[in-house]
Amino acid sequence: MKILYVEDNDDNIYVLKSRLKRAGYDVIIATDGAQGVAMAASEQPDLILMDLSLPVIDGWEATRRIKAAAETRHIPVIAVTAHAMSGDREKALAAGCDDFDTKPVELPRLLEKIRAFAPDAAS
Repeated sequence: MKILYVEDNDDNIYVLKSRLKRAGYDVIIATDGAQGVAMAASEQPDLILMDLSLPVIDGWEATRRIKAAAETRHIPVIAVTAHAMSGDREKALAAGCDDFDTKPVELPRLLEKIRAFAPDAAS
């Protein structure tokens, strides 16, 4: 399963990418929202982990663009964010995110959410 992780913090990238690779996932990285939108189209990942506080285009707008494009709207997007205030989950879902998780990431919880969107999860 190929995961596009859209994140601008080098420490978060290093930690989560290495943990996801150890769990057997192929992880590619975009470091801003515009790059995330472009890579969603060019790489066609199975899933996107989207930080919401990003440079160039924030994660909410990047998700809206991904979900508006015919070639990428099918890709599940999980918001992975420090935005944990009341209403942030609803705002992320309204932008088109399929699920929501908060930082700091609890790997077992995130892996469960990822597995729920795996291509073979329906079988």
